[in-house]
Amino acid sequence: VSAPSCSPKGFPKLKNDTFLRAARGEETEYTPVWCMRQAGRYLPEFRETRAAQDFFATCRSPKACCELTLQPLRRFPLDAAIIFSDILVVPQALGMDVVMTPGKGPTFPEPLKEVEDLLKLRQKVDVTAELGYVFEAITLTRHSLEGKVPLIGFSGAPWTLMSYMIEGGGSATLAKAKSWLYRHPDASHRLLRLLTDVIIDYLVGQVAAGAQALQLFESHAGHLGPEQFQAFALPYIRDIARGVKSKLKSEALPLVPMIVFAKDAHYALGDLARAGYEVVGLDWTVRPQDARAQIGKDVTLQGNLDPCALYAPKEKIGELVKKMLEGFGTQRYIANLGHGLYPDMSPEHVGAFVEAVHAHSRHMNKH
Repeated sequence: VSAPSCSPKGFPKLKNDTFLRAARGEETEYTPVWCMRQAGRYLPEFRETRAAQDFFATCRSPKACCELTLQPLRRFPLDAAIIFSDILVVPQALGMDVVMTPGKGPTFPEPLKEVEDLLKLRQKVDVTAELGYVFEAITLTRHSLEGKVPLIGFSGAPWTLMSYMIEGGGSATLAKAKSWLYRHPDASHRLLRLLTDVIIDYLVGQVAAGAQALQLFESHAGHLGPEQFQAFALPYIRDIARGVKSKLKSEALPLVPMIVFAKDAHYALGDLARAGYEVVGLDWTVRPQDARAQIGKDVTLQGNLDPCALYAPKEKIGELVKKMLEGFGTQRYIANLGHGLYPDMSPEHVGAFVEAVHAHSRHMNKH
């Protein structure tokens, strides 16, 4: 372990902290930008690296994760890197099987069907034993970034993970998972609590390994109405912010900025603003001005260009970015897409998006 690449100490000095400053609400000379799913199949070099590998085998290879995380930064002047991994490594840590099925996506051969199935899950998870490969990937990547930009770690949020564990994969309605909330509220809370405890340890472990910011993905928030979100999502989202921060303090680890991204939870922006996160991520269905009005001035916003805007001609992308920046303002703001990049997007158009954010925000700051 004496090799510097394996040790979460002696990291290179950070050269570009614009993303971290924006996350903390400090002034920035331009608006920082990164993209969800920026390490992905839209890059030919990603497809080459991943070609022969099983998806979750790739996730378990720190070297491969490091390479995939760095690929977009070799092409674009992004202001942050996000570790290549998957939200479903957490259900795996609880003892569930997940396989990546070509053309279908992640599949659980044995999803949770009955309340009794909760007993099959590990009740106490040693995150270092189960998810140490993610920590190794983070440490290796943080060294390999050579201080170019900060590294973001992440996790899925409890409700989103619960919905996958019950549905057994993607679903248009989440009817199986939602039926648990109505039929088995107590068991649902037991599962959500178990996930919350693991996620807290997992996120703290990522900071110990070298992550400089954390994002929580509540990707399936939009399937819940306001009441269910209040009951089954928000309390755990809050607990994660509180739990992570108190553990970072007690373990003398850096208090890194935290981002919550609850897709389609436009009805809960005010609550999310008070949930203990420095940054609230927004999808493309929210007007920047409305989000700012609901969230106020004390939280940084992140988002929210419609990913499909990247199919537009390059000059059109520039106009859309300019409009977005005028809506959000250039400060207390991190530019991003309102969801992840799609596999068939042109890398040139991603580059046009990143460059437009930098150019227009610099121009707006001067004038």
